[in-house]
Amino acid sequence: MRTPGTRRDFFTNCFMTGLIALLAASSQIMAEPLFDDPEHKVVYQFNQADPDYMAHVLFSVGALLRKYGDNIHIVVTAIGPGIHILAEDPERPVPEIIQKRVASLAAYGVSFHACGNTMKSLGWTKDDILDFAEIVEIGADDLMLLQEQGYSYISW
Repeated sequence: MRTPGTRRDFFTNCFMTGLIALLAASSQIMAEPLFDDPEHKVVYQFNQADPDYMAHVLFSVGALLRKYGDNIHIVVTAIGPGIHILAEDPERPVPEIIQKRVASLAAYGVSFHACGNTMKSLGWTKDDILDFAEIVEIGADDLMLLQEQGYSYISW
């Protein structure tokens, strides 16, 4: 005859042992990065304010993101007239759908770089740029440095 609770005690002990093992393993995992560097790295030059151009480039960015998921890092470097996609209040027309697409891509891990030279010529500060955008000193330099780090360069 079994004593009441023996089966419950057995399962409780199994659960606690598993939990302790999981916590011990996770402390080792937490010390390492969760993801390896992506296999693919791409930088897009974004230098026009034409809505068709914007839509085509951003569609291409999204297509790569859908295909490679976490195995790609995408940077969009906005220079010249293209910088308006990153403006809080664009001075050139940027359709609302484009603004939403940019924000959505940023939420999925696409990096957006804003050319500091272009911003300076427009009299813009960091307050004029969307929060997720990173300001780089010179857009052309950013494109060059990213290529030197192994990013494939895509110009439209």
